Amino acid sequence: MFKKILIANRGEIALRIIRTCKEMGIRTVAVYSTADRESLHVRFADEAVCIGPAPSRESYLSIPKIMAAVEITNADGVHPGYGFLAENAVFAEVCAEYGTKFIGPTPEMIRKMGDKITAKETMIKAKVPVVPGSGGLIEDLDQGQKTAKKIGYPVILKATAGGGGKGMRVVREEAEFEEQWILARKEAAASFGNDGIYVEKFIEEPRHIEIQIIGDQHGRVAHLSERDCSIQRRHQKLVEEAPSPFMTKSLRKKMGEAAIRAGKAIRYEGVGTVEFLVDKHRNFYFMEMNTRIQVEHPVTEEVIDHDLIKEQIKVAAGERISGSNYEPIFHAIECRINAEDPFNGFMPSPGMITSFHSPKGHWVRVDTHVYAGYTVPPHYDSMIAKLICKAQSREECIAKMERALDEFIVEGIKTTVPFHKQLMRDPAFRKGDYNTGFLQSFKLNKNA
Repeated sequence: MFKKILIANRGEIALRIIRTCKEMGIRTVAVYSTADRESLHVRFADEAVCIGPAPSRESYLSIPKIMAAVEITNADGVHPGYGFLAENAVFAEVCAEYGTKFIGPTPEMIRKMGDKITAKETMIKAKVPVVPGSGGLIEDLDQGQKTAKKIGYPVILKATAGGGGKGMRVVREEAEFEEQWILARKEAAASFGNDGIYVEKFIEEPRHIEIQIIGDQHGRVAHLSERDCSIQRRHQKLVEEAPSPFMTKSLRKKMGEAAIRAGKAIRYEGVGTVEFLVDKHRNFYFMEMNTRIQVEHPVTEEVIDHDLIKEQIKVAAGERISGSNYEPIFHAIECRINAEDPFNGFMPSPGMITSFHSPKGHWVRVDTHVYAGYTVPPHYDSMIAKLICKAQSREECIAKMERALDEFIVEGIKTTVPFHKQLMRDPAFRKGDYNTGFLQSFKLNKNA
């Protein structure tokens, strides 16, 4: 087992990892930028190393600076969290060269799943259903138009190196193709330094349902049930829940088996998520695989009563998993609390938090790194907390979430708490009648 783990991340996920490490008797090292000097993950780690100024590229994305911190603290493990370098194969390789265990999959696994074309080809070989598409990168506009016509409109253009909705464009008719093709390539090049684009059939009114998996170094892979992540704004998740209100036992079995085949196809090591689009007829299609811990992992932790970070660390240390698959035994919902103004186009709202009170009570969990007097920096993702509630049923869980949101007080900045309150009261959401396009017609009431 590890003696000391350096967390190559910041904020709530860094603090989340520190907590589990402490419970396992593992010492921790926090790294931080000058903008995060007062963050709780810095305060609660056993050691802390400043790795540079606020911009990510000069701190949290700087492999040389992080590895220097590893060297001076003698950390024998590096946990990347999510975002930043969590799915960076070069970082995983450098860790191996230093003799420090990267707590996650191997560089080869990251590369296979990080490139969407390679990932799709891998899934086809593993007999995992995929969305009909080009089967490779589109070389030029003419090939793209011909492929789209063959697949049938609407189609979606996707960046091969993409993520977070960048480089994605829906094309509903042939006349729009050229303009959207140009825009998608420009956005992909600007975001990822790679303008490679492929084309897929656009699945209308889909659910975004993902399967949590875990694999060990001995070839075993298990699934830990599903999460429904369909409440999204511009491809960014805002609410996740488990089990999915759209799920059936039969569908869970099929999707779980497909996710396990996906993991076994690359001999996956660690925790990961196989993401699917599910149409209204419950046909499901592989979308992508995230080779890291997810923001929404607490939802799974609550419904199966497992610490996923602990399991991740144990697998990285060479321990075996049981090989069992899991059924959810509770219902859980997670609301992402972002420093954004929901009544002003979700505009970021950095600044000092003058008052902060997190909700409490039975089966109410708040993962956060902020407090009264903390200044939310403008340099990073706007999420400041995750509110997770669980109960015996979905109805009870929504009622608990409503109550918890009423208790959540954050003053000094704008947050998405008012949005979540109105969502929990929405009749369609309460019935579980939603898909990835739900928020396009959702109306916020400023006076509610």
